Amino acid sequence: MKMTFRWYGESDPVTLENIRQIPGMVGIVSAIYDVPVGEVWPVEKLQALRDRIERAGLKFEVVESVPTHEDIKLGKPSRDRLIANFQQNIRNCAAVGVKVICYNFMPVFDWTRTEMAKELPDGSTTLSFDAAEVAKIDPEKGISLPGWDASYKPEELKALLEEYKSVDEQKLWANLEYFLKAIIPVAEEVGVKMAMHPDDPPRPIFGLPRIMKNRDDYARLIGIVDSPSNGITLCSGSLGADLCNSVESMVREFGAKGRIHFGHLRNVKVEADGSFYESTHRSCDGSLDMAAIVKAYYDTGFDGYWRPDHGRMIWGETGKPGYGLYDRALGAVYLNGLWEAVSKYGRA
Repeated sequence: MKMTFRWYGESDPVTLENIRQIPGMVGIVSAIYDVPVGEVWPVEKLQALRDRIERAGLKFEVVESVPTHEDIKLGKPSRDRLIANFQQNIRNCAAVGVKVICYNFMPVFDWTRTEMAKELPDGSTTLSFDAAEVAKIDPEKGISLPGWDASYKPEELKALLEEYKSVDEQKLWANLEYFLKAIIPVAEEVGVKMAMHPDDPPRPIFGLPRIMKNRDDYARLIGIVDSPSNGITLCSGSLGADLCNSVESMVREFGAKGRIHFGHLRNVKVEADGSFYESTHRSCDGSLDMAAIVKAYYDTGFDGYWRPDHGRMIWGETGKPGYGLYDRALGAVYLNGLWEAVSKYGRA
């Protein structure tokens, strides 16, 4: 297991030097953030990012994420040009030593939350999702949520939602198949593993189709192009937001097949109606048994990349919600402790 940490570049208040001091930390997960979605990332920018990370004593072997343009998901005529750009991004990432690329196929919205700073009893704040609040939203009248909807102007978002009215799950699967058959051979050629992130939360929202929600969806994904380069980012927090998903079972199944290329470790506290908030990483604080999940990774011989996913904001820290230093560092140390314990005393 290789412990990594997400970093948003020089504008990130968390520094590489901070990250390097977390016990067991070996790598950085990052991306190029100043190139428009769908365009090619210059090799020079990627090399400069790698050089900066390596000067701090860390490795840059995982990209999260290369964004998938909406025209690809919609299956528009422009997709072939955009797919060609995505293929080139895979080649360029490989040229600087990247081994894994995380990406997703979520229409319009990436992770969706209703509150960015829900206060917990201990005074920390965290990201949360209120199912009842989302259910009341009429997309026709506009959507106002923190986070990803800020990527679009109101008229742009309305037009995009209108385009998706003609795309159901079957059509989205067809568009994904077209995409995978174009990019996976390139990934194979250059030795990169593509790692599909699940929907977050793993359910339809605002009438949009969602096709990476559960075990069956992931099995279908890896069956489209049967290649070691076609794998998954197993995000425990995203999948675990649906209590019908057994994250431990999924780790065992897809880990045994060698298709988990990247692990996101996050715990969530889930309510019966599907509402949830992001808890500490500890098993006792959330709905997921993180100790059992870590053991499943160990039992299946996982030797890939992990990262502590979103954390609470604690000790007065400010900055990008979910991506502070302190709680993610605590999460990394906790996960390292579970791994050490199972490796010494919990062999299957």
